[in-house]
Amino acid sequence: MIPAVSVVIPVYNQAAYLSRAVASLLAQSFTDWEAIVVDDGSTDRPQRVLEPYLGTDPRFLLLRHGGNRGMGAACNTGLDAAHAPLIAYLPADDLYTRDHLASLVDCLGRQAHAPLAYAGVRHRYNRFAHGVIPGSWLQPVQVLHRAGGERWLSRAELVTDDLERMFWVRLRPHGPFVGTGQITCEWVDHPGGRTRRLSEPLGGLNPYRAYYGVAAPLRFRTSRSYPVDEVAQYRQMRERPPTPPASDSLKILLVGELAYNPERVLAFEERGHRLFGLWMNDPQWFNSVGPLPFGHVEDLPRHDWQGAIRRVQPDVIYALLNWQAVPFAHRILSENPGIPFVWHFKEGPFICLEKGTWPELVDLVCRSDGQVYSSPETCDWFFAQLPGRLDRERTLVLDGDLPKRDWFVGKERAPLLSERDGAIHTVVPGRPIGLHPSAVAALAAHDIHLHFYGDFNHGLWFEWILKTLRLAPDHLHLHPNVAQPDWVEEFSRYDAGWLHFFKSTNGGELLRANWDDLNYPARIATLAAAGLPMLHSANPGALVACQNLIRERNLGILAESWDALAARLHDRPAMVALRKSVWDQREAFTFDAHVDRLVGFFRRVIAARQRQCIPS
Repeated sequence: MIPAVSVVIPVYNQAAYLSRAVASLLAQSFTDWEAIVVDDGSTDRPQRVLEPYLGTDPRFLLLRHGGNRGMGAACNTGLDAAHAPLIAYLPADDLYTRDHLASLVDCLGRQAHAPLAYAGVRHRYNRFAHGVIPGSWLQPVQVLHRAGGERWLSRAELVTDDLERMFWVRLRPHGPFVGTGQITCEWVDHPGGRTRRLSEPLGGLNPYRAYYGVAAPLRFRTSRSYPVDEVAQYRQMRERPPTPPASDSLKILLVGELAYNPERVLAFEERGHRLFGLWMNDPQWFNSVGPLPFGHVEDLPRHDWQGAIRRVQPDVIYALLNWQAVPFAHRILSENPGIPFVWHFKEGPFICLEKGTWPELVDLVCRSDGQVYSSPETCDWFFAQLPGRLDRERTLVLDGDLPKRDWFVGKERAPLLSERDGAIHTVVPGRPIGLHPSAVAALAAHDIHLHFYGDFNHGLWFEWILKTLRLAPDHLHLHPNVAQPDWVEEFSRYDAGWLHFFKSTNGGELLRANWDDLNYPARIATLAAAGLPMLHSANPGALVACQNLIRERNLGILAESWDALAARLHDRPAMVALRKSVWDQREAFTFDAHVDRLVGFFRRVIAARQRQCIPS
């Protein structure tokens, strides 16, 4: 007999929640349903929860995917197996109240031309919505729709939190959606749920990739992130044949995370070295981890990484990069089966102090066979912090997340906006740190515009944007994020770009330096790619890494006041010369320009470890 409603229950590693959802389904006053549970490659055995029902209640059906394929694919598997003319959804971590299905069926029965009915929902424990949750979309648990040929977007098409785009939009041409006016279900938004995994800053592309083990490149767009199309961006890198091994090829095991510009590591592979990856468990959105979307890196399993290392026998472990990776890298160092170990650290030691991982960081710095620091000042700071415990011969200075040269090659500069309107146009490719609304207004008085890039950062700096627009409405411009292939064309239109703008308080004393003083912001390479002079505050007598870099390489302007900075920016001949200086040095800000030096450092570390192992 055909049931009236097919309830699709997608589940992935949420067995602990599933019994609660199933209990709420069994308690429904409306009983003419079938339940299609789709196990989307779980490792926590949700079938154990279902065993009491699968043999005794014919309404239950369990389907399994061999590996995780994503929410859209799980829902589509359920739709393909459904027998009923009406479809409901019960994600494993959500809940129906007693009359949920009854009220939806009644509502849709009274609205013959409506393709979908929705219930009100309790959410975030004690909040209620009679329709769409503010700032969100209809949640699957709220919905009952008529069966048809429409299917959910799959992971191969797009990864998004936008459920309207994923499916509801396909039903709208069939008629209006109608509400029951009753709150009869609960949507649970918890840290392990899909919504949180997708949403920056705690979620995002890399947390999603790591949790679901996604090996394929993604098209990724959420309500809080900028769009990423890894399929297009990395196609040529991914699809080219592997580079034949060099005669002196190294097997390099990457450990931890790669932060920004992860494709830089292909410069190793292009020189005939083999790459392997062992990645941290819980990356933040900017911690790039494998499976890497550009290929040519073989991932090792975390559950038996020691055995995998014995199988691969890497020549060197290259552990990196930021404070989030410190505990994981330290574990690999502590259990290292005798492989030369290089620790590359970018940011930030002060966060390790705050988070309580300073002891692990000290171990990584002191016990590793080699250390790489992102700036000379950072290297000096560690030597000052750990006197007598470090060896200059075992250190190298190299910025941690330089981009791949591919994004620079063959790119031509665009015409300057200032040549069109006579004003000065500056750019912030990231957070406008130190540029207070009053500062933007002071610059606007000199007809200096500020172009602020990044959808996600716009959300974080919303109040700043509102205040700045009130003070300088014609001189602040907002733009979406720009991916690496478009850096040169997009950013070369501007006269100069802003680094983090701050006044140092260290007075030239190394132990008083903070992270602003020691850091090379990632945007340095972005601006260098486009040949843009870099703007930074002048800090006479202070020890500031960016200040030293700008002076040594003639890369930009150190501003003593807004008036003085405006005068420098309006000096056309001087700016032409400065732009040429930056453009001529842009190769130095690619990882490819330094990879041979880094490999040479690996070889010295390997040789030193071998000398230690030779008995006297």
